[in-house]
Amino acid sequence: MIVKSARQATGQRILGRFRDAGATEVAPDILLPAETLLDLYGEDIRARAYVTHDPIRGEVMMRPDFTVPVVQMHMAGGAEPARYCYLGEVFRKQDHGDTRPDHPRENEYLQAGFELFARDDAADAEVFTLFADILAPYRLSAVMGDMSLVLDAIRALPLSPARRDMLLHYIWQPKRFRACLARFSSPAPRRDFGDDSGVWTGLRTPEEMQARVDRLNAIAEETPLPAEWSGRLQHLLSITGSAPQALTELQALAKEMPQIGPAVARLGKRLALIAERGIDIAAIRFDASHGRHSMEYYDGMTFSFFTHRADWPPVASGGRYDALTQVLGQGKAIPAVGGIIRPGLVAELEAGQ
Repeated sequence: MIVKSARQATGQRILGRFRDAGATEVAPDILLPAETLLDLYGEDIRARAYVTHDPIRGEVMMRPDFTVPVVQMHMAGGAEPARYCYLGEVFRKQDHGDTRPDHPRENEYLQAGFELFARDDAADAEVFTLFADILAPYRLSAVMGDMSLVLDAIRALPLSPARRDMLLHYIWQPKRFRACLARFSSPAPRRDFGDDSGVWTGLRTPEEMQARVDRLNAIAEETPLPAEWSGRLQHLLSITGSAPQALTELQALAKEMPQIGPAVARLGKRLALIAERGIDIAAIRFDASHGRHSMEYYDGMTFSFFTHRADWPPVASGGRYDALTQVLGQGKAIPAVGGIIRPGLVAELEAGQ
């Protein structure tokens, strides 16, 4: 077991590398307003975060993540371009199921992070290369994804806006996404909701419920998604392999789905820029579904660095989150990309544990 002081020392060393890359160190609060995080993540965050009530501030949440408060700080008046780094604890509940594993994930652990706000086409490559260089001594496996490919593919489907929005909403919940896609790919029976004249109870008004019934009936009358489109989307989500091989497969798929063409071109340019920085792109595994298992605010490149240990979470992870800056910037926006490293896991690797 690595003592906390050793983890802090490792974190400070990583933080020094981020400072050397031009980042300004920041220290967001530990207690954050819960309302903002709930608006971003939905009520599901309650199952993973520590939420309490302050008599003055109202509902607050122990910091589950650094990116959101850093974006809030920057969008409140930060100049661009800007680089920030940080080191501190995050707090997340862990569901170990019925049996506690031999190496359970921690509820409180250190994160060292780097965030880059810049209108620069090379920003993705810069951040990925920075993380790859810091982690090079540990012989980790790099995985990359790109959520813009998936999001653009869904927006291209010949579906009603309501159905497309539903698929976009569930993209980070693979089981529900598959269920929706299967339902939209076959004729939907019209539902009989009956006529209940009983006493009304519940949080929704009768008008809101009727609007919901009307939406469900309208969906049932839609033409099913043609099989070729469902097949193309499933093909996209299944693409995995070395980055150059995946790029070739995506370029071929873009001939059938021209809407993903710009995202494929950006991926090709990103890989070329990473290669120019001395990284072997053939050693990067591209997984088109990678971003679906990361934070829900990523809307572009995503990446993770893994050990061979199946019971370990990623040693580092990150990605692009342009849309988040617009949401938190109240209309203002700036392209942004960043990531975090877990100093505790790095310290364990160095100790040979």
